[in-house]
Amino acid sequence: MDTSSGDMRIDGAPSYPDTMDGSMHDEQAALVALLQTRPEGMRWPEITAEVLEAGSAIEVWRQLVPATLMGPPGQPDALESAAQDMDRWASQGCKLVTILDGDYPVRLRGIHQAPPMLFARGTLIADDSAVSVVGSRKASDRGLAITADVAHGLVTRGVTVVAGLALGIDTAAHRAALADGGRTVAVIGTGINKAYPAENRDLQDEIAARGLLLSQFWPDAPPQRQNFLMRNATMSGYGLATVVVEAGEHSGARAQARMAVEHGRPVILTDMVVKRNEWAQALVDRPGIHVASSLRSVLDVVDRLIEERAAVGDELRRFVSA
Repeated sequence: MDTSSGDMRIDGAPSYPDTMDGSMHDEQAALVALLQTRPEGMRWPEITAEVLEAGSAIEVWRQLVPATLMGPPGQPDALESAAQDMDRWASQGCKLVTILDGDYPVRLRGIHQAPPMLFARGTLIADDSAVSVVGSRKASDRGLAITADVAHGLVTRGVTVVAGLALGIDTAAHRAALADGGRTVAVIGTGINKAYPAENRDLQDEIAARGLLLSQFWPDAPPQRQNFLMRNATMSGYGLATVVVEAGEHSGARAQARMAVEHGRPVILTDMVVKRNEWAQALVDRPGIHVASSLRSVLDVVDRLIEERAAVGDELRRFVSA
């Protein structure tokens, strides 16, 4: 990817925005307008559900905002305003992908908290083979060492390392993946134009240049507490599994582990997490929970997931060719 020109490569999907046809642009503008105006006071998840059911944001807009309904005097047309916003975001190097687009992350679309849109910088891969590596901001030396080893093991298997760009475990996971020449995805809890925490500004830029930076919030949105839980749900939905390296009783990693169980995604807890946390102990007997006492046991679970994914792909190809 040539980041100096602002071009964006999307593996396995059409290239945007250069080849975006008018109908797709109009669909995106209609969804942005719906999310900005929230007709009838609808929440974003409700709008997302309506759009998915109809298969068209334009159709939902027409149903909820009749053409005869005039906007406030002096106010710009909502669809035109949305299109202008999209042009501005594109000029800032932001790629907009909506839940109706073919390059929207495949696994993420399948969870009930799927964001209606994502802003991206970097290389989007719709069917990314990825695993989240998460944990405490105040990580121990042992936790940081385990994180680096796990990230290295994922990279050697061609698996993308996903984390939330927070200090501690997340930062260690991103840096280890980059150091090994691997792919890493940062799912952030602010708008994509913001750098949070400030200490990771350079890391954020490097991930955008060499991997993928993702946000589900308006590009200039500041950090807010609830955003980070929403970000954790997106991280869980994006990947094949979540590895919790080290975490406390009130860590965001705890929330992601629980969400991953809801999503039917495997969760790998290190024995260190289980020994120190009641929430982890309560999850141990749940389906899809794996307790790892060594790096080898973490990677054994990942290897099984890769094999299962490959088997499903082979079966699908046989079905299509039959």
